This record gives sequence, C-alpha cells and structure tokens, in this order.
Amino acid sequence: MIIAIIAVFVLGYAAIALEHPLKINKTASALLTAVLCWTILVLFPVPAHFFEAEIWKHFLEKATLTMSIEGMTQSDLFQKFVGYELRHHLGSIAEILFFLLGAMTIVELIDAHQGFKVITNRIKTKDSQKLLIIISVLAFFMSAILDNLTTSIVMVSLLRKLIHNPLQRKIYAGMVIIAANAGGAWSPIGDVTTTMLWIGGQITAGNIMRTLFLPSLVCLLIPMLVLARQMKGRVLRAAYDYKQAEQMEVIKGSRLMFFLGVGVLMFVPVFKTITHLPPYLGMLFGLGLVWVTSELIHIDKSEEEKKPYSALHALSKIDTSSVLFFLGILLAISSLETLNVLREAAAWLTDTFGNMKVIVFLIGLLSAIVDNVPLVAASMGMYDMAVYPTDHWMWEFMAYCAGTGGSALIIGSAAGVAVMGMERIDFVWYVKKISGLALLGYAAGAIVYLLTYPFFAVH
Repeated sequence: MIIAIIAVFVLGYAAIALEHPLKINKTASALLTAVLCWTILVLFPVPAHFFEAEIWKHFLEKATLTMSIEGMTQSDLFQKFVGYELRHHLGSIAEILFFLLGAMTIVELIDAHQGFKVITNRIKTKDSQKLLIIISVLAFFMSAILDNLTTSIVMVSLLRKLIHNPLQRKIYAGMVIIAANAGGAWSPIGDVTTTMLWIGGQITAGNIMRTLFLPSLVCLLIPMLVLARQMKGRVLRAAYDYKQAEQMEVIKGSRLMFFLGVGVLMFVPVFKTITHLPPYLGMLFGLGLVWVTSELIHIDKSEEEKKPYSALHALSKIDTSSVLFFLGILLAISSLETLNVLREAAAWLTDTFGNMKVIVFLIGLLSAIVDNVPLVAASMGMYDMAVYPTDHWMWEFMAYCAGTGGSALIIGSAAGVAVMGMERIDFVWYVKKISGLALLGYAAGAIVYLLTYPFFAVH
C-alpha cells in the first residue's frame, strides 16, 4: 500500500511539474493524485506494522471514548480511521483555503477601486535594477507584518500595475516569492510553520525575530543582488500607470479601500493574538468589513454601475483553479502523513546523517518538494522538548529552513503556489530562472545563522 501511494504521489508530482509538455492542467493532476492516494489508502491491504504505530494507538484511544467499537473488525476500524484522518486534514486545509480566498478577494476589491495606485504612483523609477530592489525589500518587510501568502498576492497585484511585459514581470514575481518567504521566516506571524512553532512553545516571538532577522535578510540580499546585476535597461510600465495615470478618473473610495484593505490584512495576526481563534476567521472578518464598505461607497449607484466594484465581481475574478490545486496537493501530502511516511523519513534522516544541523538543512530542502507544514509538524512530534527546549537553536534553525527552503521550487510554498496561479508561471521556467538563486540565498542564510546563533542562543 505505502509503495503504491508513494508511486501515485511521485507520478502526480511529475505531471504537475510537466504541466506544459503534457498539456494537462496542474489542478487536474493534483486533484486526481489526492483522490487516488486516499482511495488506495482505504482499499488496499494495510501493512501489519502500521497497527503498532502511535497514530493508530492514538486513534483507538479516541475511538474507545467517542464510539462503540465492540465487535468491529480491524478492517472496519481502519476505514473509520481513514475517515477520521481525512476529516482532520480537510479541516486544516480548509483553514488555509478560506484564508487564501479571503485575502485574494480583498486584494481584488482594492484593485477594482485602483487602490494600489497609492503605492504604484509613488514608485516612479523605470530602472529595472532599482525597481527589483524596491519590490524585494517591500515584500520582505510586508511579509513579516502580514504573512508570506498575503504578501505574495498583494505584490503580484502591484507588479501588474508596474510592469507591462508578462515575461519581465515573471522575473520580479520569482523574486517576490524569495523575498516573501525570507521575510516570513523571522516573524512569528510571517509563515505558517513559524507560527506553528510559536504556538507549540518551541520558540518565543522576541527570540525568533532577534536570531533570524540577519539570516533571513541575507537569504533575500544574495539572490536579489545577483539578479540585479543581470538586469539591464528599463521596464515598460503598464499603460494606465505611465503618463496617462494622472489623467485617469479617480474612482470613488480609492484611498479608503487601499488603507482599509491593507489595514484588515495587518489586523489578522492581531485578531489571532486577542481571540486565539484561527487566522482565517480574522481574514473573513476583514473581508466582511471591506465588503460592507464597498457596498456603502457605491450605495447611490445602480446595480449595473456598482457591479465592477462589488465583492461578488471580485470573487468571480479570483483564481479558483489555484485554490483547487492547493487543495489537491495538500490532500495528497496528507495521505503520506497519515501513513507515517513523513515521520519515518525524519527517523531515517536521523539514523543516516546523525548531525542535527545537516538534518534540519535537508528538511528545509525537502520542504521545496513536500509541503513544509506536515514536515514541521512531524518534526515537532518527533523531537522531545526535554532534549530541545524552548528557543533551542534547532527550533530556530528549523523555522528558518522550513520557511525559506520552499523557495527552491515554485510549488514548495504557499507564496509560490499563489504566484504560480496568478502569473501562470511554468514549473520548469522557475527551475531554470529562479531555483538556483533561491538555493544560493537559502544556503547563505543558513551559514549566517550557524555562525551567529551562539551569540544569540538561549541554550
């Protein structure tokens, strides 16, 4: 069974990577992979050793308390287990999807009101090198305040206003992925894996910001400077942002929608801190506020006149295909997690390499292939906090590696998946143009952390 599921996952992953040569949309491949993995899981014979695993014992303990299991065969119990695990993983995935939908809709509403002109009209340079630096640094710090996923969505929307040439825009979008992931790693609210470690007690907010800021900055600066040296000439600005911008009619509520939209995005981590509720609820709360405001701004218009500025229109413009792709790939990965494949891989790494620095570095690279959330979750469960207490260098290094390693492949992070969908970036193109730069920054930042952590580490 395990070999069959891994084989299906590898084939599905290959189909996603070869989307354009195969001429099969990556979303279709991801959804088929997810369903096939879970179908194999529930129908194929279960390896005998699985019933000795902790995840199975934990399920039996819960099942004994919540349902009558007397007289049920092991096969029937396993089917119950698969259903339980599927609902559990779907709940976690749904939080990410609703967060993504809310963020995308807010961004589309700001865009519909030309709110991003508040920033784009102030970025006057058409020098390709200067623009790359401005965009990269902006994404880096925005990601720490918001999160890497929301930042990537906002920054790609900005790039569409700044750069007319789609091929040229892809280069900048690739740099946005690196910058957003680097910026998210050093903030407790900037990346989902850092947030997991923060909530789990493995790290503290102040210490992670103090120890990871410099490595994360280096992770950004190295690829940014290398890419800037390769860029020459000037960018072709989008038509409505070049010369004609000042002559265009200012849409009612443009500035209000921009500041309100960005404000509610920044409020999401505050909402989580105050209420301890999941971030997607804060995002949906923000969407509701922006939605109501957009209705009130255009309350005096007819339905037809206010349609382009409505949330319903914004919802019709968001990239639903990329959301479904995210659903498919995460569901497929969760089937591997259910069978303990990820935990066994972590155990194999320990037995093979021994050195924790090497292991954590490799886990970061692995997060470019397999989603970093289950990898970090498996690591949190595998390594005892009695051995690796709060703010131990291992947890800090894990936050850096898991947060930035995903930049090596475009489907290795939520930011990459979002940008891939919005800009239609090809997997192979990203590997050729951006992956090498991302790996260079990742390695440089890791070296900086390993050289500096003794000066900051609590333990």
